[in-house]
Amino acid sequence: MNNNDELKNIVQEKYAEIVTQKTSCCSPASECCSEMDYSAFSLDYTQMEGYVEDADLHLGCGIPTEFANIKEGDTVVDLGSGAGNDVFVARRIAGETGHVIGIDMTPEMVEKANLNKTKLGFENIEFMLGDIEKLPLDNDMCNVVVSNCVLNLVPDKEKAFNEIYRILKPGAHFCVSDIVLEGEIPPGIKKSAEMYAGCVSGALQKDDYLDIIIKSGFENVEIKKSREIVLPEDILKSLLDDIQLEKYNKSGMGIYSITVVASKK
Repeated sequence: MNNNDELKNIVQEKYAEIVTQKTSCCSPASECCSEMDYSAFSLDYTQMEGYVEDADLHLGCGIPTEFANIKEGDTVVDLGSGAGNDVFVARRIAGETGHVIGIDMTPEMVEKANLNKTKLGFENIEFMLGDIEKLPLDNDMCNVVVSNCVLNLVPDKEKAFNEIYRILKPGAHFCVSDIVLEGEIPPGIKKSAEMYAGCVSGALQKDDYLDIIIKSGFENVEIKKSREIVLPEDILKSLLDDIQLEKYNKSGMGIYSITVVASKK
């Protein structure tokens, strides 16, 4: 097994654990809270039209549908759709004539999303098992791609953005929220499986992330929103010794959630 496969397995195992507990790792009742509280990254979705509580596992780091410019009748693809949170919000915007597809590589997440879909009775939504580096979708098939704190989990981000470019129609666009870095993170954080599943260890420097988007052929690249993520002190202490922690706190290094849009030529 190569390193990329190992990283994918880490993500699948952690996210399967989260969804099978029927609660997020950030909830007070969850036993895994001592490992990682992912709510440090997420935003409040409860006021969004189309919000479905059972689909919200608090695993995102933004609200990409805010800036996705989805129109009624659009075909929308959500990459790393989880239990369906962004899919249901996107469906509300795209309307009855729209079509929203959620792609996730964790079988348990797809199963949970389909249960939510069945409860709601929506017919213009589908959830599919798939790898973002090799999407099970045709060329030029959608108007908008959205993703929420997922592409930074993909080992080969160039492949991911090339795939986004491939499935978008000419002139169509994406809007993704992701974690990026400014400055080097300490080795203790980089090596943590929990921090990889939490989107930090797999994150790129902001400029490198944007360069990949441009090299994939996209234009009109724009950061619509940016906010700093402050990791809880207890998480940092579990990963770094006192000297490393002091150095980290003085380094000026930043972890940011950014929401980026770009269009296909």
